[in-house]
Amino acid sequence: MTKEIIENDPYKSAGVDISAGNELVNIIKKDVASTHNENVLENIGGFAGMYSLDKNIKNPILVACTDGVGTKVSLAQQYNNLDGIGQDLVAMCVNDLIVCGAKPLFFLDYFATSKLNIEETSTVIKSIASACIDSDCALLGGETAEMPGHYIDNNFDLAGFSVGCVSKDKILKKENVINGNVLIGIESSGPHSNGFSLIRKIIDESNISNEEKNKIVSMALAPTSLYPKLIINLIDDFKINAISHITGGGLTENLPRSIPKDLGVKIDTNSWEMPYIFKWLQENGKITNSDMYRIFNCGIGMIIIVDAEDSETISSEITKLGYKNFITGSVDEMTSKESVTFI
Repeated sequence: MTKEIIENDPYKSAGVDISAGNELVNIIKKDVASTHNENVLENIGGFAGMYSLDKNIKNPILVACTDGVGTKVSLAQQYNNLDGIGQDLVAMCVNDLIVCGAKPLFFLDYFATSKLNIEETSTVIKSIASACIDSDCALLGGETAEMPGHYIDNNFDLAGFSVGCVSKDKILKKENVINGNVLIGIESSGPHSNGFSLIRKIIDESNISNEEKNKIVSMALAPTSLYPKLIINLIDDFKINAISHITGGGLTENLPRSIPKDLGVKIDTNSWEMPYIFKWLQENGKITNSDMYRIFNCGIGMIIIVDAEDSETISSEITKLGYKNFITGSVDEMTSKESVTFI
């Protein structure tokens, strides 16, 4: 492309810089390639990514999910702390995949912005690539869209899409859960990527020093925990009946998705200490206990449901693998209209 064409680029005059997009691709190529394994058939630059399924998987079932990070991205931009937002995006997808026992295979991202900021965008994508490596999945491709007039003030948004695979006879189903099963709660790193419209409101309205505010923001922006390696290890070595990802809707609304309709769960709220960030949000936002459990994970990012006789052994193994965990409750017969009871 000649200098004259570049300087008189009509598309750039409309707010879309193709050259910047090409520069971004060159910057992130190594990071994306570092996530690839022998199953990836196509390099960056093609129209689509290709992935070969492991022939050793019997009766393979593909599992797919998509998600975003909500307005956590707004807080991250406001405080110029984008280092973990890519991990948030990957985690929100792969943490959903593993609930049914699927191993993440590959991930794709969508990055949309008013004006492409190469430094910001590359920071986010590097974080995505790093999280893919930590989740044993390939960053197979993505899309970066410059959309002047649609997004304003250099804002951007993210979406992710992930595909995993599980043998048909190894799918984790809620029908496996029975009365007397035990719940093991696995620690979260913070609010993960849920409840941020409320979090931002509470922070903005709080009457605290800038130093304290920065401390709270740092806690809120802690990257979402990645659970795939842990969960896959547990599934390989133990009998896991079901799993619940404590995402949007908190403990109250996610646990019922993982148990039969005629059963309920009792959560012992004294079995773990709610981390400071949640205590601060509750106090400063004047939020009731019931709303806290309905909005936030309150320190529990994932719950696995196991047979009572296996619970202590599995809990010890989770600890050995580097995750704090708690015997948080049990499965019981439904005794009220509420399927989740906090005691």
